[in-house]
Amino acid sequence: MPAHTSNEIVVDAPIDFVWAVTNDVRSWPNLFTEYAATEVLEESPESVTFRLTMHPDEKGNVWSWVSLRELDRANWTVRARRVETGFFEYMNLRWEYEQVEEERTRMRWEQDFTMKPQAPIDDEGMRERLDRNTVIQMKAVKEAVEARRSRVVGVNDVPANRRRGADLRTLLSPATVGTGCGFSGTVLLEPGEVITEHYHPYSEEFIHVVQGELRVDLGEQRQTVRADQAVFVPKNARHRIVNESDAPVRVVFFLSPLAPRPDLGHVDTETLAEWQAGATV
Repeated sequence: MPAHTSNEIVVDAPIDFVWAVTNDVRSWPNLFTEYAATEVLEESPESVTFRLTMHPDEKGNVWSWVSLRELDRANWTVRARRVETGFFEYMNLRWEYEQVEEERTRMRWEQDFTMKPQAPIDDEGMRERLDRNTVIQMKAVKEAVEARRSRVVGVNDVPANRRRGADLRTLLSPATVGTGCGFSGTVLLEPGEVITEHYHPYSEEFIHVVQGELRVDLGEQRQTVRADQAVFVPKNARHRIVNESDAPVRVVFFLSPLAPRPDLGHVDTETLAEWQAGATV
């Protein structure tokens, strides 16, 4: 019979957020206290192969191995196995996520393994060691995930999205802090820059100009919004923002409620190339 461990913990965060954070293996050194580094070797939307390196043990030994994780988001399940098994004949893992309340998620980690005959510890000894350590690591992960929800996010902490023209950065979102009702961020438009026309089928948008003077095209209506002014964009309303001035414009935006999926949130009605070809600013 293979050795088996099963441990669980409840994290005070939405299931989407817990899933995203705990399956970002690049961030594991910031989640787990035992891991010093991760190196992604191969990656697809459904799987990731990576090298995991631990901090030195009490004797100065540094343990490292390659693992494969296969993600089944539809069923909130991850299956993993060590590719480089070391002292294990095999090590298979299963992570399960369950939403117990709107803002609470249960994580369950299971391990099935058998030690090689030459290993310095037998199956029962390793099971006891893993059970003790998993409790410690689950607590560390829980605290790290929950702390991320209240962290301060700056514009330099998130990548710029320039697909629609100007420098748009989403700061507070389901991905960054686990928001459940909407997301917000900033847009910096240099003179002549634009966020091309689009609409939101599921969300209302609030646009607040904090610096400069902005042209807002809302359907057929064109208006000017200055610093310390705001404008409301209803659902399904085609809109575009343009900096016609000779100075930078900074905007804060908020959208709510969330679309069912991120890719459904925005519908583009012109491309940046199309706007540039016909623009007059």
